[in-house]
This record gives sequence, C-alpha cells and structure tokens, in this order.
Amino acid sequence: MTESTTPATRIPLSDQAYSLLLGKIIRLELAPGSILSEKELVSNLNIGRTPIRESLQRLANEGLVNHLPNRGMFVAEISAASVSNIYEFRALIEGHTARLAAERATKDDLKELEHLHSHLNESTAKDQIDDYIGCDQRFHNVLARASGNTYLQSAVSEIFNLHLRLWFFISRKSQNWQSSANAHEIMTATVVNAIRNRSGKEAELAITEYIASRHQEIIKLL
Repeated sequence: MTESTTPATRIPLSDQAYSLLLGKIIRLELAPGSILSEKELVSNLNIGRTPIRESLQRLANEGLVNHLPNRGMFVAEISAASVSNIYEFRALIEGHTARLAAERATKDDLKELEHLHSHLNESTAKDQIDDYIGCDQRFHNVLARASGNTYLQSAVSEIFNLHLRLWFFISRKSQNWQSSANAHEIMTATVVNAIRNRSGKEAELAITEYIASRHQEIIKLL
C-alpha cells in the first residue's frame, strides 16, 4: 500500500503580496509617506495587479497605508498625532488585557508565557531580530488569549503591526534594537510574575508604564 500524500497548500497571491508589503512597511524599507504605485509594485514583486490592489486595501484598513483621492496610495506617515493615537489605544487595550490575564490565566497559559519570556531573552542575546519579533507577537497573543475575551484578542492582534513599525523606528534611530528589547523584557518579566501572583493591578501597571515610556521615547525622536 502506498502512502497517500496531500498537495502543499498554496498561499493566495493577495496574501503573498500583503506579507511582502507588510514586511517592507514595518521595517521602513518603504519609508513613511512614500507613494505606492500599483504598476511599480506589480513589476517589483512579480505579482498581478488585482492581488496587489487587495493587499493595499488590507493594509489601508490596518492604518499602514493611506488612500488619498486623486493622488493615490501612500505609506502612512509617522507623526506625533498618529503615534499618540496608537500608544493611547495600546495602553487602554493591552493594560486591561494584562489585568484580565492575571485573573484568568490557566497553568498552561502561564507556562507558555514563561517560555516565551525566556525565548525573548535568548533571541536578544543571540542578536536574532526576526526570531525576537515572532516571539514578541506570540507573547502578546497568548497574553490576550489568557484574558478570555475574544474582542481583546482581536484588538491586540490588529494593533501589533502598527506598534511593530514604531518599534523599528525607535530601533533604527537608536541604532541598537537590543536596548529596546531589554526594556521590553523587563516588562514581560514583571507581567509574568504578576500573573503568577494573580495581581491584575501589577500586570496592568507594568504594561501601561512600558507603553508610556516608549511613547515618550518616540516623541523625542520625531
């Protein structure tokens, strides 16, 4: 008897275009304010116009791309106003998420968060930025899941890419991403400990203070 095989799942072209453009925007390879020409993107990414258009609309819905009537599509600017909006929303959503997680997290949630915190430290020490970013995203997603609130999970997931672009902005200006990572890891350690102790107030304070410090840091860089 021969072993059956299933064909590899093909990633839709619109998802491929989205991932490519998202990476370039987040890492500032496509600078804030730069024009996004469909024709040039089709040529550069070797992906058709329709998937490119769909990916741009998706990025616009996330706030990373702006559509200006009669002018076209542009990478969203990083301004004092937009930064304040992002960090104010993060403090509100992620602070409450951490409080609920401290009250509701299961033993498995705590174990996973402890593992991810340890992994963040290892990635920083080894200068593995891509590994660090993936781990950071998983940490925030697990924290949101531990809150037991599906709406908070959705909000935390949706704001992550906006936050990540600002993180790259800070890291590029400081020319040392590990310094930002170290501050983040102090926060994650405090949050994990607060969850271990079932202290919602401590967990919320750790995240809101961290977000406030990042907010002030980036405002000084603008």
